[in-house]
Amino acid sequence: MVAAKFPSVVFIWLLWLCSISAHPLYTNQTGFTFPNLIDVTTEELETGLERGIFTSYDLVKAYIARIQEVNSTLNVVQEINPDALSIAMGLDAERANGTIRGPLHGMPILIKGNIGTADKMSTTAGSFALLGATLPRDSGIAAKLRAAGVIILGKTNLSQWANFRSFNSTNGWSAYGGQTIGAYYPQQDPSGSSSGSGVASSIGLALATLGSETSGSILSPSEVNNLAGIKPTVGLTSRALVIPISERQDTVGPMARTVKDAAYLLQAIAGKDQNDNYTLAQPFQSQPDYVGACNYSSFWGKRIGIPRNIITPEAGDEPVLAAFEGAIQTIRRAGATVVDNVNITAFALDRYLNSNTSLIVLGADFLSDLPKNYLSQLATNPNNVKDLASVKSFTQSFPPEDYPDRDTAIFDGALDLGFDNTSPEFWALYQENVEVAGRQGILGVLTNYSLDALILPTEFSPGLPALVGTPVVTVPLGSYPANTTVVRNRRGSLVEKAPNIPFGLSFIGPAWSEASLIGYAYAYEQRTMVRSQFQPYLVPKTELADVVTTRKMAGR
Repeated sequence: MVAAKFPSVVFIWLLWLCSISAHPLYTNQTGFTFPNLIDVTTEELETGLERGIFTSYDLVKAYIARIQEVNSTLNVVQEINPDALSIAMGLDAERANGTIRGPLHGMPILIKGNIGTADKMSTTAGSFALLGATLPRDSGIAAKLRAAGVIILGKTNLSQWANFRSFNSTNGWSAYGGQTIGAYYPQQDPSGSSSGSGVASSIGLALATLGSETSGSILSPSEVNNLAGIKPTVGLTSRALVIPISERQDTVGPMARTVKDAAYLLQAIAGKDQNDNYTLAQPFQSQPDYVGACNYSSFWGKRIGIPRNIITPEAGDEPVLAAFEGAIQTIRRAGATVVDNVNITAFALDRYLNSNTSLIVLGADFLSDLPKNYLSQLATNPNNVKDLASVKSFTQSFPPEDYPDRDTAIFDGALDLGFDNTSPEFWALYQENVEVAGRQGILGVLTNYSLDALILPTEFSPGLPALVGTPVVTVPLGSYPANTTVVRNRRGSLVEKAPNIPFGLSFIGPAWSEASLIGYAYAYEQRTMVRSQFQPYLVPKTELADVVTTRKMAGR
């Protein structure tokens, strides 16, 4: 890593400039105060829509304007839905005649560019190989969003192929979408692979966003973009017609500015889907009330564990560790018993830190799942990519894919395995993952110590839950202080660590424990309100009040 110092006085001036340029709160003649879109919640928007203060059409206009203000700098959104305004008008008409599909009726949401939609938008995973390909139907996720009255505003950029192409690329880069940049420091690494979803939600380019995770791709960009992120149990949300990596680890979840907003979005997308057999294993007769789980008293009487030997800090992590110790005290004061040093076994730790088995399993899944669960289902496939080998060939021969500067080493490794997830040798490797993260790992710890959940700094939380498909919820914990030495990525192109860049706290539980984890995350969030303690340096200026005022001045 290349380290450098950014003049603190310049950066503080940038933050001050951002704060004084923020749109003041505007109150209309009915006494309704328009909230700033960087802070607005689901319930605030719902109130305004119910009272007729503004429309979903107004919301879409405001969010599109905000995207257009910053997208040339931050490269967050790949495509805006060309039908978004007409969809908003239709949902406004439904509201006017008394039809309300749910609490997200008429709310604009951005989704990651690997989530399939059967509309005028592309689903590319950031690759030109899939540009122009079409789907026979919406993904299970998109169908649920539309049924809930959500306006799919557009597709966000992502690390290409969800960070499963190269070992030497950058977080947030894709050939189709370019390089996404975070908004909490100039040239900030947005993390990945749900990079655009993280940045978009953090600066109010939609009410909230959806990301997907195989290992860390919701949690990590939520962390560095100051968000609440929910990585659901594999099978809680459908992956049908979401461009896959691994059927055993892939999951789709919300990224939002508050835990409750994330819970509203999870409520809309959770549920069974006949096109994803993993969802049929859900143990519920009816879905838990994730919004109702947002309870200030959730910690009372609970046992929360800390598996300390998973925390393997690097130089510069001292602010994260100090904030984590503070969080432990907050959780204790909230009525929980915190059990420290509930460590995974030495065998599990060694295999987790030093084995490449998890990558082999992902590679074997990718070889099978990409053609079976996505490419073979395309209605049109203009580049004739049928499997990973043809995707690799396209990538290496189409100049905008930036090969060989950005390699195809992950593709190469998967293709060189000589087997996929249908082969006999696969099962033993997968069972090693289950043993390392399960009986000898986090699931064993939860059981053996009679714990309700585990907590970790978010940078250390994704790996083990990924191996067994269990849920994690992250919330803001703090940000790096003004004297932080700037650390760049291996290419020197993005800033990984610097003043004001956020970090998070994760709550980890067994399968299907999302409601409990949401409760703990909400209880912590409401006691600390960390997100409001620091701001992005770059924020769009257009506000909902501007759009409504302009419409009324035009007599519409």
